[in-house]
Amino acid sequence: MTAIRQDAWTPDDDLMLAEVTLRHIREGSTQLSAFEEVGERIGRTSAACGFRWNSFVRKQYEEAIQIAKQQRHKRNYMKKQAASLPQVSSVAVYETGERPAKTDAHYEETLSLDTVIRFLRDWKAAYQELSRHARHFEKAIKDKDDEISRLRQENERLTREVNNVQSDYLAVNDDYKTLIQIMDRARRLTVLNTEEESKPKFKMDANGNLERIE
Repeated sequence: MTAIRQDAWTPDDDLMLAEVTLRHIREGSTQLSAFEEVGERIGRTSAACGFRWNSFVRKQYEEAIQIAKQQRHKRNYMKKQAASLPQVSSVAVYETGERPAKTDAHYEETLSLDTVIRFLRDWKAAYQELSRHARHFEKAIKDKDDEISRLRQENERLTREVNNVQSDYLAVNDDYKTLIQIMDRARRLTVLNTEEESKPKFKMDANGNLERIE
């Protein structure tokens, strides 16, 4: 029994979900069948695949979904055209009891060839449209990659500037503390000198008496 994954969806999982779902849309199948196929391939439930498609992946492939629906419509149209040709011939044989004339066969052959040519032209147009969208997506991805690279470089530059500012701040802070200590030491020395100058001074005269010196 396949284990049911509980980990996060990866870009590869999302891409597989998109490719399989778009293929089922083009072929006229149901999205539920697509979810079941993807679930078996990546080890998830079809419900998980459906939730992932509707909540996240579908929004990124709106244009591709519309193209796939157009291709499905063209595919169904071509099937109807191809199925209608043998029926006309069969009805003609049944009603007349004779094989169609050579001109009728030639007409049917020409009509079938025109149908094939029209079918190929439609597929060519669809292919060109898909190629155009693919180039558009490639350009968008390249622009995003360039933007990410630019933002990464900008982040590195800002990180260096922040580190330099922090280093400058630490240096200025140390200088400030040293200056405060010097100023405090100078203030204490000034106070001591002032106190010493303000004390009275005495000297002894010849008789041994103390005499104050002004």
